[in-house]
Amino acid sequence: MATQSYKEVNAEDYIVDKEPFFMPTSDEVEVFQAAYNERVPILLKGPTGTGKTRFVEYMSWKINENKNKSKDIPLITVACHEDLTASDLVGRYLLDASGTRWIDGPLTRAVKSGGICYLDEVVEARKDTTVIIHPLTDHRRTLSIDKLGQVIQADDGFLLVVSYNPGYQNAVKDLKHSTRQRFVAIEFDFPEVERETKIIAHEAEIDEGISNQLAVLGQKIRNLREHGLEEGASTRLLIYAGRLIKQGISPKRACQVALTWGITDELQIQETVDQIVSSIFE
Repeated sequence: MATQSYKEVNAEDYIVDKEPFFMPTSDEVEVFQAAYNERVPILLKGPTGTGKTRFVEYMSWKINENKNKSKDIPLITVACHEDLTASDLVGRYLLDASGTRWIDGPLTRAVKSGGICYLDEVVEARKDTTVIIHPLTDHRRTLSIDKLGQVIQADDGFLLVVSYNPGYQNAVKDLKHSTRQRFVAIEFDFPEVERETKIIAHEAEIDEGISNQLAVLGQKIRNLREHGLEEGASTRLLIYAGRLIKQGISPKRACQVALTWGITDELQIQETVDQIVSSIFE
């Protein structure tokens, strides 16, 4: 089991106080806001690097901007992994110089503080771990802490948001129907070239001429998913390439280290990607 260290933090440490850059593609902002108003749990679906985490950060900021309450709503994010246990989420007893004491986990802190708890790539967590969120996703809105013999009622502001990449998962790692039917789902996908051009230009701080070439490159690479490529080039990797170019790295070399070598180890596909790069950055 992975070793994990904890420290006590205030919920205020998780407040998103500056507006994150986010460009909506449809009505996802309105849907999220409506779900939050009704405290309906939300599932974000889509490939890696399509802006799911940024979207949650943006909505956390926006909700705090729009609310008429005396306190801000914190955002507490958990990157799920295969060794994630219920104790990692809920909390555990720790031994220090003063003796044994209980430390709340991130989910418990969110439940108590009325925050948004974002479980990123939730299917990576152990199956027995995801069961503990079920009572938080229906009319009960409760969290059971077996080690303390307590059942905590979620604060009014609490909302559970989870994400996963359905294209990447297999039958072993997929959301159970008993879990996924507790959420409303918002789907994410790679943006069209025009929108991705603006995103890359903003995030990499490069001119739209270069960012447009990178956006076209991303679209062409994603078409290779029909020819053996498991995962297409994410917007994130295109931004990384743009940042390297901004620092004086040649476009071809920047694309090689950020894209060609980043998305696959298959030599034949790497050669194909390099050819696509050469056709765009002559």
